[in-house]
Amino acid sequence: MIRTRYAPSPTGSLHIGNVRSGLFAWLYARHHKGKFYLRIDDTDQERSSKESLDEIVASLKWLGLDWDDGPPNPAMFQSNRLARYRDGAHQLLREGKAYPCYCTAEELEVKRRAAEKAGRKPGYDGTCRGKQFDPELELPDKRAGRNYTIRFRSPNEGETVVDDLVKGRAVFQNSELDDLIIIRSDGLPTYNFATVIDDADFEITHVVRGDDHLPNTPRQIQIFAALGLRPPAFAHLPMVLGQDGKPLSKRHGSTSVFAYRDAGYFPETLLNYLARLGWSHGDQEIFSKAELVEFFDFAECGKSAGVFNQEKILWLNFHYLKQKSPSELVTLVKPFIQQARLPIPGDDAWLAKAIETLRERAKTLVELASFARFYLLDEIAIEPKAAAKFLKPEIAKPLQALASELKAINGASDVAAIQAVFERVLARFNLKLGELAQPVRVAITGGTVSPGIYEVIDVLGRERTVERLNRATARLL
Repeated sequence: MIRTRYAPSPTGSLHIGNVRSGLFAWLYARHHKGKFYLRIDDTDQERSSKESLDEIVASLKWLGLDWDDGPPNPAMFQSNRLARYRDGAHQLLREGKAYPCYCTAEELEVKRRAAEKAGRKPGYDGTCRGKQFDPELELPDKRAGRNYTIRFRSPNEGETVVDDLVKGRAVFQNSELDDLIIIRSDGLPTYNFATVIDDADFEITHVVRGDDHLPNTPRQIQIFAALGLRPPAFAHLPMVLGQDGKPLSKRHGSTSVFAYRDAGYFPETLLNYLARLGWSHGDQEIFSKAELVEFFDFAECGKSAGVFNQEKILWLNFHYLKQKSPSELVTLVKPFIQQARLPIPGDDAWLAKAIETLRERAKTLVELASFARFYLLDEIAIEPKAAAKFLKPEIAKPLQALASELKAINGASDVAAIQAVFERVLARFNLKLGELAQPVRVAITGGTVSPGIYEVIDVLGRERTVERLNRATARLL
């Protein structure tokens, strides 16, 4: 059975460039009807926090990336598996495949500088490589005040081959790989060691991650071999870059899953965009979640870095917004109306009607709530520039006439009845539609941009429309 995993560290928000690895791992497992695990790499106890963990879990749930095992299962947290890592280190020590290193941080820094000065690649020089493990010696432990680390005895000869599912074959000379630390002086495992133990214990068959981890892979393959374990297959995805060609980071703007959620994007937007950022299936651009699962394969992943395009993700969100029914949008937009400190109407049918007039203009739920402002407020502020340009004294009488005609409509008004009123007023004052419609738009919405004026009046209602027209006319008389 295919088993993949996603192993974020709870040291901050879930980065969208990072979550792409989790998405691809999830897609591969679901495509093959396998298992997907969420593991929490929280051995960095100083930087790990419950707040970050909660955000990671909530972000993945919002995206719809479910897991077969993970939080809250304690076994899926590295901080609960420290004894297991020490057992693994003991095994390597007993078999002579690891050794204690007593070099201090200061001594290592001196060695590093000397190597750089001599033009050599910085790396551990093997000072303690000949030391033997004393079975009576405890592993590094803060309580014991130990001041040594455990290093893996990397082979000095030969080569380590990585047959990557995305990048292809990569060959590493073992002489270029120094003896890495597997247990730090505080007793905690390093990433390269803990992840090997975890992937072996949970029988992970495929590791999916960014290609910045590719240099770690030969080291991990060597540790798997030293422990007598079979390594998983590896798929290293190209980095996600910003428009400036540098790795995507906070300087490029909103980069966390929650930032996009709070900006009014849909989870299907992020899933679709991130899947296409490094993977393709013919010329298709829009994918449902089910289609992503059906079509996904590493063979169609690109080898070059993807560039994050904010305009493209906005275009995708606009597509998904237009696909949703007005009733769906009513439910989704209410939190954003509240966030904008606007009144939430009690009539969902009326709000759905208002949204129907706005959905072709708004690209996010934040925009949708903002564009609905003139519908939701009892009193609106008119933009000074718009008023100066369109609310001039000569338009006062046509506005008065329009208000009077609208008020006099018998029965329930509709778009056709409103249009008929406009046509009578236009003929009476010998005006073109734009000469009347734009001042009306400014008077009842506060600005110069809105949906069709007949539809706006229909949603706003005759009473509120007449009131706003009268208020605008009063400014001109």
